[in-house]
Amino acid sequence: MEFQVLGDIREVEVIATGRRIRILDRLVRQFGRGNWRKIKGLATLQLASGEIVEAEVHWYEAHGVGKRRMKIKRFL
Repeated sequence: MEFQVLGDIREVEVIATGRRIRILDRLVRQFGRGNWRKIKGLATLQLASGEIVEAEVHWYEAHGVGKRRMKIKRFL
């Protein structure tokens, strides 16, 4: 699902780090080594249809790499 984050992501919380990330090997292969963390937060999103919604989003992040593989987990 295509979407765009409007504004800041709130209530950011680290879910997993290092070897506790299930797809760590894939992240390293695709984006490079780093201190990978899986993170969640709440954001206001604009969907491809133009609808604006509040949702919980999850993503992976590493220092020097940035946010990768952001996905919507649930709508609020």
